[in-house]
Amino acid sequence: MPPTAPTRRTAGRGRLVLGTAVLSAAALVAACSGPPRTGSDASTVQLSADTPPAKGELDSFTWATYAEPPTLDYTQAFDYPQNTVLANVCESLMRWTPQLTLAPGLAEKATNPDPTTWVYDLRSGVHFHDGSTMTADDVVFSLGRQTDPANAAAWAQVFQNVDTITSTGPLQVTVKLKQPDSQFPQYMATAAGVVAARAGVEAAGKDYGTTGSLDCTGPFKLGSWAKGQSIELDRFDDYWGAKAKSKKAVFRFLTDPSARTNAMLTGEVDGGYLIPTESYDRLRGSGAGTLYFGEGLSTVNLNVTSMRGPLGDLRVRQALSLALDRSGFVKTGLAGAGSVTGSLTTRAAWAGAPEDARKAAFAHLTPTAPDLDRAKALVKEAGAEGKTITVATSTIGQDVSLLATAVQAAGAKIGLDVRLRTIAPNAFTALFTDPKAREGLDMFPETYYDSVTDPLDLLVNFRTGAYQNFAGYSDKAYDELVDRATAEYDPAKRASIEAELQRTASEQLLWLPVAEWPTAVFLNKRVTGAPTTISYLYQPWAAAVGAAR
Repeated sequence: MPPTAPTRRTAGRGRLVLGTAVLSAAALVAACSGPPRTGSDASTVQLSADTPPAKGELDSFTWATYAEPPTLDYTQAFDYPQNTVLANVCESLMRWTPQLTLAPGLAEKATNPDPTTWVYDLRSGVHFHDGSTMTADDVVFSLGRQTDPANAAAWAQVFQNVDTITSTGPLQVTVKLKQPDSQFPQYMATAAGVVAARAGVEAAGKDYGTTGSLDCTGPFKLGSWAKGQSIELDRFDDYWGAKAKSKKAVFRFLTDPSARTNAMLTGEVDGGYLIPTESYDRLRGSGAGTLYFGEGLSTVNLNVTSMRGPLGDLRVRQALSLALDRSGFVKTGLAGAGSVTGSLTTRAAWAGAPEDARKAAFAHLTPTAPDLDRAKALVKEAGAEGKTITVATSTIGQDVSLLATAVQAAGAKIGLDVRLRTIAPNAFTALFTDPKAREGLDMFPETYYDSVTDPLDLLVNFRTGAYQNFAGYSDKAYDELVDRATAEYDPAKRASIEAELQRTASEQLLWLPVAEWPTAVFLNKRVTGAPTTISYLYQPWAAAVGAAR
């Protein structure tokens, strides 16, 4: 679970080849961007491919995060705070690169000898943080934790088509699928594919992820965790790859947006992702460092969490969407660093699709221009005048708070009573995991980021029983399309099916799309090397951060 500029930067989509193909960065993803934005709704920022490489080592650097991770157990790593930290400690079989391509990770290669088999050949001599050596048994155990109902893993859906995961050699793991699955091998670059030491995880038991070591393989190991304050990572000098340029990385939990910004301006912290949009101009003009923007594969949406109330009527969802001032939100809520969209998926996610599929995907989108007369008429037709809709808001940043306010203003213009419920930043994550946290809510602002460069990553959320299908939408025809797209390895054919899914999701307004939004990262003058793209969620980005001079 942020992209757009007149000149868009790299992003592509997975290209999975049958037969004995080997997954690699070059073979998997076409590094091309979607069509440029034009007109008044275009973003005013330029996307950067990367930040300058580090010129030397550091004793430590300090990073700001907007919330404390509730746990660092990789099975629960589905949100920004967890993954921003965890990506530097725990590694996956495959890896997302800064260019948003797929590359080998702990597996040297992945082969696909037949449509329902994936074979992962592991790197030799990889050490866990406790000094033990990674084996196929650790991989089988680690992936198995994602499928154990007792763990309630956030990534369990990734494994829905997995039949068996077995060790077929000291350094080889074979995954047998119940049916072809184009998404599974892509997700092995996310937290779904993390490998941890079996002995360490079993020894920690229910405390795994909250105390002690994470027993992973990354360039950093978990140091001290001062609850409510910070997490410190220490460089792992026995790392199999290039060692980290900093001996220590410190993550400070700064829930107040102003406090995060001030900490960056004063040098209390050296940088951070998810910069408060209200601080863009202050940071850019401060002279304290540089604010970069990169591809985010992210859309800002209104997640419909309940259809038991007024939003159960499509006409009310249409009315609220037609009354929403998207341009005003982009200007204020995103400080102009985004673009209005009627699409739930980013254009960059479709960059590798054939032109006909891409055109089909964007041919039947949600109207983005306000039409209050039509919206009022729809509310009246639905008999929803005066009905109450409750929307979550939070002080995480003005992108959340101002979108909630915009929904309230839209409702007031068309006869709906939109009420806001404030959620603390540390509790906002619970909206994704705890049904009780969503009780009484009809929708909440959500910036959805693709975890793989494929539109299906978002569109699968409306399948019956999907993890983020909070409103309980169910349509047999939609489910069948998801199944067909999932089983289709050919990227062109898959894109055609995904275009049909996008059309249905748009026509039914299963979420309300608002804007595309780039990733933002601030670095002061002392440090450099952090990637600008959203790849930081699934690759050890902090290892590249070092001295700027």
